[in-house]
Amino acid sequence: MPIKTLQIPTPDGQADAFAAFPDGGGRCPGVLMYADGFGIRPVLREMARELADHGYYVLVPNFFYRHGPAPVITLPDYIGEDSRSEVFARLMPLIEAHTADRALRDADAYLRFLTTQPEVAAGPVAVTGYCIGGLLAMRTAAAHPGQVAAIAAFHAPVGADGPDTLSEITAQVHFGHAESDLTPEALGELNRALDAAKVDHTSEIYPGTVHGFTMADTDTFDPAGLQHHWDRLLPLLDRALGPVPRIL
Repeated sequence: MPIKTLQIPTPDGQADAFAAFPDGGGRCPGVLMYADGFGIRPVLREMARELADHGYYVLVPNFFYRHGPAPVITLPDYIGEDSRSEVFARLMPLIEAHTADRALRDADAYLRFLTTQPEVAAGPVAVTGYCIGGLLAMRTAAAHPGQVAAIAAFHAPVGADGPDTLSEITAQVHFGHAESDLTPEALGELNRALDAAKVDHTSEIYPGTVHGFTMADTDTFDPAGLQHHWDRLLPLLDRALGPVPRIL
């Protein structure tokens, strides 16, 4: 899968990004992928390539670009218990500075850029995200109901913005929650809010998982949880964006 390094113009500067897409010369559906709080790194490139292998153009922006190009901080190759606290201490000021207003300005720019790429087919796009990236995906979908046809968020604080954000979403939705992040009671409350907002959704706790289960470079990684994520994400994209041929 080709990987292209990009610069996305935004109202606040230039966001560095990369895109993974099939090497077939045709146009394919677009997917905006938001990283988790650790940001762009090799595991995100691997996941974008995997998704592109299924026939999608996958754009991954560095939403911390105001603080510098990715990686904004130096990350260990493996984020384990011994390094997690130090990494989070350095990242939390960046996460806290990424306000909802900033996120929405960026989302406008990211979608405008994605939909004008020559490799991207006309029509609606999908947005997916991990951890804080899942919250950014929700905000993007809520702000662009006519443009975003699918949203998937994994181990993400999807209820952080309250029911008002849910009521703006017209996309098909899948939320994959870590068992350590959400109790069955909280899941029931969230799903009732999704029903009340008339959101077409699936929302479930992935058994035996903890926060960050999709990320293979962390000690919270769960291979079964990652596979469950693909088993939910790919059919969602197929339903919302239409079937695409598998790229071999």
